[in-house]
Amino acid sequence: MIRRRTWIDPDEGETRFADFAEHWLSVSRLAINTEAKYRSQLRNHILPQWEDWPLILIVNNHLEVQGWVNELHDSLAESTVASVFSLFSTIMNAAVRARKIPASPCQGIRVTSGGDEVERLVATPVQVLRAALRMADLAGYPGFVLTLMDAYTGARWSELISQWPGLYDRTNKQIPVRRPLREAGGQIEEAPRPKSPASKRWIQLPPFLATLYEALINECPYRRAFTGARGGALRCSNFSRRFWRPAWDGNPDSPDPEVRTPAILAGFTFHEGRHTQRTWLADDLIPDVARAARLGHKLPGMADVYEHVTPDMQQRVLDVLQARWDSSVAQLTADERRHLLRIVPLDLAATITERARAAGE
Repeated sequence: MIRRRTWIDPDEGETRFADFAEHWLSVSRLAINTEAKYRSQLRNHILPQWEDWPLILIVNNHLEVQGWVNELHDSLAESTVASVFSLFSTIMNAAVRARKIPASPCQGIRVTSGGDEVERLVATPVQVLRAALRMADLAGYPGFVLTLMDAYTGARWSELISQWPGLYDRTNKQIPVRRPLREAGGQIEEAPRPKSPASKRWIQLPPFLATLYEALINECPYRRAFTGARGGALRCSNFSRRFWRPAWDGNPDSPDPEVRTPAILAGFTFHEGRHTQRTWLADDLIPDVARAARLGHKLPGMADVYEHVTPDMQQRVLDVLQARWDSSVAQLTADERRHLLRIVPLDLAATITERARAAGE
């Protein structure tokens, strides 16, 4: 075993799990939000079970590991259990590579029940527009534009709130994704790079959205296009609680008819704007390579090597998104349309009015 370099010093296996996990965290290159997530999972779900266990004892107790996973299912959602176990497995695999233990005890552990995954919500264009109108009342013009940017660009929250007006490409009507903001443990910082190489991209805006965004950044007094009331960075949890949830969920149970509002699409999240964007493009028969590129995804296998986005594909994306906007405006009630005309820039308001007259409305 020594000659084949498979021998492991027994004393190494006596290392406490908590000590090895802390050492692994200290030498891993993790984003601030990722480290905060890992530490939370360790503190709340992993260390209460394994903190003082020697690594080798965990290896020799496969059934104990399975029992722990089963207990997690009693109090956590299946997706959370999978995330917690993934971290535990990663640490144990690191212990194998560090020659602390001969093998990982995570092999063969059943983590999920095999049940159906949670279904993602997909909004219609008119639902997005109606939510944006509510956002205009709740969070002003920037909230109106941000809601539309979410669904019509498919960009991540971190990618949108990091936008600098000065980096906008006015010639090609596109926003860059370069250094998204990330939040963890009450801190917000600018990431040195996007989430993945594929995430570094330009996102072209359809004509109506380019008009709305340019009107926003033309009057923006702050470093970033989307900020808090005094120019500070937007925090996802605060934004969701104060603006996003009231806009989408409404207030249907209020006893006061003056403030009672119906839900538009209850439970719809900001991240589901990405699902909505990709679903719209698939419904409009946009090639997968163009859909993936817009959302910052990498195609699997050889498709990523041999398939490329053409200018015609890019134009088709803009055309179908513009058509969805036009359709959503046509579906508004007269009162909703008057509300919209008070919000949008004059040139876009004139276009909307002309289209309504041409349609005999």
